[in-house]
Amino acid sequence: MNQNKPPGTDELTALIKTLRGVNGCPWDKKQTPRSIVLYLIEEVFELAEAIESGNSDAILEELGDVLFQVLFITVIFDEKAHFNLNEVIRTNITKMIRRHPHVFGDSSAQTVDAIKKQWYAIKRTEKGLQPEVSVIDSVPDGLPALMRASRISERAADAGFDWDDIKGVMQKAEEEWHEFRAELGDGKQTPARRERALIEFGDLMFTLVNVARFARIHPETALRAATQKFEKRFKKMEKTLLQKDSNLDSLTRNEIDHLWEDVKKRVNKDT
Repeated sequence: MNQNKPPGTDELTALIKTLRGVNGCPWDKKQTPRSIVLYLIEEVFELAEAIESGNSDAILEELGDVLFQVLFITVIFDEKAHFNLNEVIRTNITKMIRRHPHVFGDSSAQTVDAIKKQWYAIKRTEKGLQPEVSVIDSVPDGLPALMRASRISERAADAGFDWDDIKGVMQKAEEEWHEFRAELGDGKQTPARRERALIEFGDLMFTLVNVARFARIHPETALRAATQKFEKRFKKMEKTLLQKDSNLDSLTRNEIDHLWEDVKKRVNKDT
């Protein structure tokens, strides 16, 4: 590798080919697209976590890891003469130009909603989808449940199946909450009642996904942020108890609540 020239995708591709070459790494040589995609998914989640943290050094590193996995898969297909990196890039550039006629063509779409509808209409045409094919068929089954719910609610809304405004969907969320509480009842559940409660809780979550959509909040991002906030506070509480040579099991409910509120104030003050 030329040390005087800034490294690029050619250098990274060459490195991967060396790893998979005759004198390369036994582990890298036996990998397949199916095995590598699992690492790609993991790296994408690590990238999302880095972006949420706002740590530019971590984002830099995780972007590199994602790029490495993408190029690794590309190299495997290149070895079998299916396609190479240049074809991947050229195909994507062509697709992006085709899907942005408001930038590269004569489309008059300007609002975000109009552009999204145009995007999905072009996508359906590209894939040769017939009218009888569902607009939600393009949402991958393998997405995390919360992300898939968000995508499906977007597709249905784009097709015209939606509430008029956020008030309507929030009212529906309240109805779903009451139905869930009714199924819980006094907490003494039979298997059948537990199953109905599960269904009602799922309905509540799906409706809240739609509330988030109207509020222009991505539910996956919101839940990740809430989980991280809880994590930070809980660890602070554990640390506080450890310094006192104590633990949660030794506290009363009131003591736990008081400690939690105290930790919340301290964490908020630090951030």
